[in-house]
Amino acid sequence: MKEGDRAPDFSLPDAQGGTVSLSAALKQGPVVVTFYRGGWCPYCNLQLRSYQALLPELASFGASMLAISPQLPDASLSTAEREALTFNVLSDLGNDVARQFGLVYPLPQELRDALSSSNKALPSINGDASWELPVPATYVITPNQRISLAFIEVDYRQRLAPQRLLAALQEQAVT
Repeated sequence: MKEGDRAPDFSLPDAQGGTVSLSAALKQGPVVVTFYRGGWCPYCNLQLRSYQALLPELASFGASMLAISPQLPDASLSTAEREALTFNVLSDLGNDVARQFGLVYPLPQELRDALSSSNKALPSINGDASWELPVPATYVITPNQRISLAFIEVDYRQRLAPQRLLAALQEQAVT
């Protein structure tokens, strides 16, 4: 998915056992959707904490935040609690939504071995044997379901800077 595309609607389980849909969130205003690899990834956790710090500014634009990973709901709950996240942390089991956004890739065997040796085997964390992850990506989605910002980076160490996210929301508020 790229800027200007219509984002697919989705409904996913949240960390508390409820369900959150993009269409319902968009009724309140723009939505920032960020796909992350999982709570086991230190780069993901840094990004989620930086976005948590932005929530008051996001709210000033009427925007909300949805964070999506392929983790099982219990792992998403652990991530939300450990990082003190107050936005919705959603479980995309099987990477179905990430696949709709064109973000899914399989891990090569050497990374599978490395994660397994450090007690981060994805099958037990994600609940499937696919060894697939989403490319880290962040989108700003307008209330009419259009993507106004798409940041997709295959280098998992590179994430959308908080100031760039706020600038995109500011630009959207002006237009």
